[in-house]
Amino acid sequence: MTPAFEYCFELRCTVEEALRLGGETPGEGLHFAKVSGGDVSGPRLSGRVLDSGGDWWRGRGLTVHLDARYVIEAHLPDGTAGIEVVNRGIWRTDPATFERMLAGEPVGEEELYYRTAFEFRTEHPAVQWLTESQFVGYARAEPGVVVIRVFRLV
Repeated sequence: MTPAFEYCFELRCTVEEALRLGGETPGEGLHFAKVSGGDVSGPRLSGRVLDSGGDWWRGRGLTVHLDARYVIEAHLPDGTAGIEVVNRGIWRTDPATFERMLAGEPVGEEELYYRTAFEFRTEHPAVQWLTESQFVGYARAEPGVVVIRVFRLV
């Protein structure tokens, strides 16, 4: 069997400046970055990211392990539904690409490894499909925003 993916939606999460929680080397060790809003749009889901959580991340060299948790308010034909998002992932790059990023150059998804895996939690029947499959994300950073294209493993 060959894996197949269905594109479901894109998350645009507003992320505040990181607060350093430990580590002696700048950029390394444990950090926290508040997720303070954003939006959700796509063929399977739309809504907004609430000011509701954050991303705990640990850096080591040019690799970062991410552990984010926040809430989506999904827009439905008959109202809204709350969805808890648990999103873990890995960001890594090479020294040349990192230097380009520090210089302010845009770096696309194909130029670095920024992948995540989701667990969605909700009891609303209209979005229960999110709790019944595995989801992965291809992410990229834009100024003040993390953008994640979310795919369902079919």
